Amino acid sequence: MIDMIIEQRRRSLGGSFEVGRVLPFAKQRMVGPFIFFDHIGPVDLAPGLDRSADVRAHPHIGLSTVTYLFSGRIMHRDSVGVEQEIHPHEVNWMTAGSGITHSERFEHARAHGDHLHGIQAWVALPNGMEEIAPSFSHHSGADLPQWKDGGVTGQLIAGSAYGLSAAAKTCSPLFYAHLDMQPGSTAEIPGGYKERALYIATGAVEMDGMRHESGRMLVLGTAASRVKALEHATVMVLGGDPVGERHLYWNFVSSSKDRLAQAAADWQAGRMKLPDADDKEFTPLPDSPPPPVPQAMS
Repeated sequence: MIDMIIEQRRRSLGGSFEVGRVLPFAKQRMVGPFIFFDHIGPVDLAPGLDRSADVRAHPHIGLSTVTYLFSGRIMHRDSVGVEQEIHPHEVNWMTAGSGITHSERFEHARAHGDHLHGIQAWVALPNGMEEIAPSFSHHSGADLPQWKDGGVTGQLIAGSAYGLSAAAKTCSPLFYAHLDMQPGSTAEIPGGYKERALYIATGAVEMDGMRHESGRMLVLGTAASRVKALEHATVMVLGGDPVGERHLYWNFVSSSKDRLAQAAADWQAGRMKLPDADDKEFTPLPDSPPPPVPQAMS
């Protein structure tokens, strides 16, 4: 049963580059630990792409970022020393914890042109793990189990579902998978988690007797559920157990508003290390005021 429908909202990342923002949503800020969900593209990037389209170095705390592409390439560089280009059907899993900075650049597109299409999600870290040491892992091949069943080709991105487990180290119970569905095929939405949703990246599906087009997230109840492809469809299924209330300011996530304020102050003052291989420019704090900086105890 569908509890809520969320339509993507187009957001500019600078220049002509846009994403479809799905989470957070005013009436549904999170699904399990997933607190942020952006649909990247699809967009054709021409050779010679201006560098203003790149995502310059910026900070995170209290979360893991999960980048997954259907097509295209993105170059990742971060403050723990990792430089890793991501290709389609691979996963870049970056855990910010106490603080990390990274950039995402379209270097392949700049040299050769590209068709970019994918999803970036953020997973909030649970209580007791929000300040763990930052880390990065890249996953491909056997790290991301695949299966085929009745016109559905699936790939598990993270967590456990469909009797499989992906390799990325997660900090709370969750699942995240990519379903490529042929017309007329049906797929089960994993159960056993308190909160679940599916997102239609391409095509159209049927659930609860209704047609749903691409760009729509369906937030589900706990009852067993299946989805049917009405045409060739790309569907992301995700969910997990809630981690508790989380506050979000810019690129920071925390259970504490004071911690958000401290992170904003640290970035503003230059106290967060930039990536060694990409430290010549960075993204400033947004124009909207950050939370008030907590006062030191006397």
